[in-house]
Amino acid sequence: MEKSNHMKKNKVVYVGLSADILHEGHINILRIASKYGRVTVGLLTDQAIAYYKKFPYLNYKQRYATVKNLRYVNKVIPQKTLDYVPNLNLIKPNYVVHGDDWKRGIQKKTRLSVIKTLKKWSGKLIEPKYTKNISSSLIKNEIRKIGTTPETRISKFKRLINAKELVRVLECHNPLTGLIVENVNYIENQKLYEFDCMWSSSLTDSVSRGMPDNQSVDYSTRIQGVSDIFNVTTKPLIFDIDNGGSIEHLPNVVKNLDRIGVSGIIMEDKVGLKKNSLFSDQKNVKQDNIKNFCEKIRKAKNATLSDDFFVVSRVESLILGKSVNDALKRAVAYSKAGSDCIMIHSKDDNPKSIFKFSKKFLKTKYAKPLIAVPSTYSKTYEKDLVKNGFSVVIYANHLLRSSYFSMVNTAKKILKHKRAYETEKNISSLNDILKLIK
Repeated sequence: MEKSNHMKKNKVVYVGLSADILHEGHINILRIASKYGRVTVGLLTDQAIAYYKKFPYLNYKQRYATVKNLRYVNKVIPQKTLDYVPNLNLIKPNYVVHGDDWKRGIQKKTRLSVIKTLKKWSGKLIEPKYTKNISSSLIKNEIRKIGTTPETRISKFKRLINAKELVRVLECHNPLTGLIVENVNYIENQKLYEFDCMWSSSLTDSVSRGMPDNQSVDYSTRIQGVSDIFNVTTKPLIFDIDNGGSIEHLPNVVKNLDRIGVSGIIMEDKVGLKKNSLFSDQKNVKQDNIKNFCEKIRKAKNATLSDDFFVVSRVESLILGKSVNDALKRAVAYSKAGSDCIMIHSKDDNPKSIFKFSKKFLKTKYAKPLIAVPSTYSKTYEKDLVKNGFSVVIYANHLLRSSYFSMVNTAKKILKHKRAYETEKNISSLNDILKLIK
């Protein structure tokens, strides 16, 4: 018996875990694993989790602190990809333990590569029966129904930028569109694609209320709209603050946004009466001077209540027909003044100028994460944005534009056919709508 226990202690057992929300299923796996030897947990990094499933609630440091103190765990190491193979080749475990649920679904290929790798040193895969009626996904769904705290929501955007190759942001202008951003996803080649964040645009907020995009809708009205969206969502939101208004009122607006859980603002360096940047006529639009705008940035930063609240500077030089070097000069100054990110805007139908800007800016010692808004250069693939140094992409108005197009066509069909039947194949079913809001 003593010999058997000694042999067991010399055996290495590997368990890969996300451990975002620990539950009895995880504990059961670890308990079984400990019977075969000393347990090393490969704890998936935030980046690895984001690759194939929804972004974790807890960061790696928090999850590490929890797992390393579990009675069945002897060692914790990072697992940097969904693929187990790099860690298996590193420690060459005698056993890998995983629930039998991965025989199907997104991790099926991962399982097969584990089996193939273990054969190199006669290792074995142990697959305990999956614990029924419990999973992190089920628990997370229940959490989403409850909601989230402002602090958690605010901090998530910063974590996303640090963890993901590209953060995807989609506009929402009411709670229904917020639910779309929250729930829509697409799986391809074992990889989960989803929108990470919401964008509250002054354009879509105004147009959805039948008002022009010239600050006719005040901040208090828009902030109330954000609160309504937050009632049914958990993802972070970035707020389009236009030029921030008067420097005297800016701190109060920032505090109100920070207080309700907004993750950051994007502030443009234009002055005077608001005119949407994508209008062809920009003759009477002026840029703020660098000194004044830098003071606005400092005012906004000093007003933040949370260390994770982002102040993003939107450089309008290219919109106004100025040079890349002018945009670069401004971006460097704004970064020095405290901007957390730089958004470079363009109304060209190709990204040539913004890519020229990004290459120059990212070589400076004041480089910050870059944000692209490809409304006019929509043919550009996300991989090309990443290749040219962009960390965030905002799809700024597509839900509003698509909904208007669809609603107009539906209205015309009803008028034309004198009934609603002809619209049915091109609209959501009542059941789909009811499921969304249940």
